[in-house]
Amino acid sequence: MDADINFYFDPVCPFAWMTSKWVRQVQAQRDYTVDWRFISLRLINSNVDYDAHFPPEYEAGHTAGLRLLRVAARARAEHGRESIARLYEAFGIHIFDTAPDPAEQRTEGEIRERRGTREFVEPILADAGLPLVLAEALDDESWDREIRQETDEALALTGKDVGTPIIHFEPPAGVAFFGPVISRLPDEDSAPELWDHVVGLARFPGFAELKRSLREQPQLAAFGVNADAVGRQEDWHGGSRRQKK
Repeated sequence: MDADINFYFDPVCPFAWMTSKWVRQVQAQRDYTVDWRFISLRLINSNVDYDAHFPPEYEAGHTAGLRLLRVAARARAEHGRESIARLYEAFGIHIFDTAPDPAEQRTEGEIRERRGTREFVEPILADAGLPLVLAEALDDESWDREIRQETDEALALTGKDVGTPIIHFEPPAGVAFFGPVISRLPDEDSAPELWDHVVGLARFPGFAELKRSLREQPQLAAFGVNADAVGRQEDWHGGSRRQKK
């Protein structure tokens, strides 16, 4: 597929979801195309000791992300690349744009683990207009080779000290970057302005990086941060919540 950008996402990454919402805003105003591709945080960290390096709930969350990407890989194989736009949108709405149920008695780790179950994914498939049988891919490791290949493809474009999302501008010759990482969604007027600035940097062949590890919690219902609020600031070490290298 020839697209104006390739957008590599893991469905459990909140910052990838925020950036994708902004990309969709601009898509609605500009005539360009997106190919939604896969990158797995679980596969990126396959050789990492999660207990030693991450907060305790992260392994369950990243594993759920890989399981959801298996479903997405099967959807793409059976229903075409265009199915991924609406499936990723349905993932994001259920995971991040839905406020937690205050009566739910699950721990954060249990909430994240549940995202990799049929109970969780079948309503998402229904919302995306896709058959529920695709949920069988959750446990099908045969899709991991394709997901790994696409993850490696993304990292080959940027280098390995990155997170998600990765955007490849004007492929195949254009430059790819991790980010932009945003915690607030621009309004309809400023969204394309921000886009033009980012594309301007990407088109300069000598540009490599702007970096700031301090981040606000994103304006997402899952974090309890409303669109008119500012999330708590956190320091993301090396572009992730890894607590040490």
